Amino acid sequence: MTIAAGLPDDIELLKTLIQAQSSELAAAKAGLLSKTLEIEKLKVQIARLKRLGFGASSERVSRELEQLELKLEELETAEAQAQTAAGMSKAPAAEPEEETPPARPRRKLPDHLPRIVQVHEPACTCTVCGGAMRKVGEDVTEILDYIPGRFEVIRHVRPSYSCRRCEAMAQAPMPALPIPRGQAGSGLLAHVLISKFCDHIPLYRQAQIYARDGLDLDRAQLADWAGKAAWLIDPLVERIGAYVMAGCIIHADDTPIPVLAPGHGKTKTGRLWVYLRDERPHGGSSPPAVLYRYTPDRKGGHCRGHLKRFAGHLRADGYAGFNGLYESARVTEVGCWAHVRRKFFDVFDANGSPIAKEALDKIGELFEIERGIKGLPPDIRRGMRCSKAKPLMNGLKAWFSEIVSKIPGKSELASAFRYASSRWDALTRYLDDGRLEISNNAAENAIRPVAIGRKNYLFAGSDAGGARAAAFYTLIQTAKLSGLEPEGYLRDVLTRIGAHSISRIQELLPWNLAEKAANRLAA
Repeated sequence: MTIAAGLPDDIELLKTLIQAQSSELAAAKAGLLSKTLEIEKLKVQIARLKRLGFGASSERVSRELEQLELKLEELETAEAQAQTAAGMSKAPAAEPEEETPPARPRRKLPDHLPRIVQVHEPACTCTVCGGAMRKVGEDVTEILDYIPGRFEVIRHVRPSYSCRRCEAMAQAPMPALPIPRGQAGSGLLAHVLISKFCDHIPLYRQAQIYARDGLDLDRAQLADWAGKAAWLIDPLVERIGAYVMAGCIIHADDTPIPVLAPGHGKTKTGRLWVYLRDERPHGGSSPPAVLYRYTPDRKGGHCRGHLKRFAGHLRADGYAGFNGLYESARVTEVGCWAHVRRKFFDVFDANGSPIAKEALDKIGELFEIERGIKGLPPDIRRGMRCSKAKPLMNGLKAWFSEIVSKIPGKSELASAFRYASSRWDALTRYLDDGRLEISNNAAENAIRPVAIGRKNYLFAGSDAGGARAAAFYTLIQTAKLSGLEPEGYLRDVLTRIGAHSISRIQELLPWNLAEKAANRLAA
């Protein structure tokens, strides 16, 4: 479809449209200019700190350098993502555009890397007149790629031919690249992204690692690739989010994530939320998927906004921010016995309380029943719970009432009993519905990679960086749930997505590629 085909015929409406797009473009350029200036300022600060060397304050300098490197990494990645989005959505302007800054020169790839030559030949006969073709030259494009365990250079050789009869020229097109006119293959991009978001290695540290292999891939180049890749995967992330929210049961949890506060050199606390759809424990056939969302704080409006289209059972902890959802008939609260158990365990671990130990043993009997019915159909699970778990639950409730009147009201042990008693309806809801789980451990397992990464990368460089991390976590962790090796999945997606129709984007979802791979093996 041409650009003109989508424009209105009314002249005044066309003028209004052009004016609005010109204003948006000017605002985007101003924002990019601001980021560029901030990037240059950070580069100067980093250079100054590196000149200080290692003296008495070397530890402080090292820490400050890490903060600035991560902040610069986030800015450069965000700039690349914004430029890619602006470039893809650009419409014709009323006036000639300003001259764009020169593109980054292509790097000369190291001679010591192995070369894989791929020759793309055009048709043997002229497509214009049918005459024979003669070779008159060739274009060679070198793409740096990563095969697990080693780097290599793919040489795309495209001979050009001319027709002996009519002189018409012919040349095979360049294969689609994940980043148009880029120098990174899909394998290298996948490796960089998995190293950052799965292995939690910041880009500036990756650059140091690659330098040991003789590769001049600085942080700015890696950030540019990551930003453009983030724009590419956005449609997939949104499809996963819509799929998760269409489920009838969701596990939810959140975890703090340190974020560098702009202009202060200190960190603030953002939140990373996880929403998991997984029907496997009750024998469901729908594929599992997980959605991550970042917010700059833990205000309840954020999680309620994430779940505004969800209707069904929500399994979460006792966070009050979810209460607005439960007040409607649209969302039903399901409590978590793992949270109850944890409170008693903390008391037992602190002082060896025999009452806490008895509570742990009684709750453990409920979990033991669940281990025996995992993966069974809902009606069987419900029947087993009615015959085995309900009598135990009734006895547990009576015991709770008896004990709570005998212990000091302000003790941590009493607090654990009150926590369970105040949520009793939500905690026992799973007994009457075989699709529900006894705990929210599935969501906690999904949030665990973030907690591990938090120890490695110290903090996110910005709120935008937190949102970008949530997007990559969504794709990577959903691929894992589908049984896919995440780097291989990302490599496959990035190889195909640039030339893939947006109307068929669902073909690249993890569970669809996993099913396709399983069918190939079975054939």
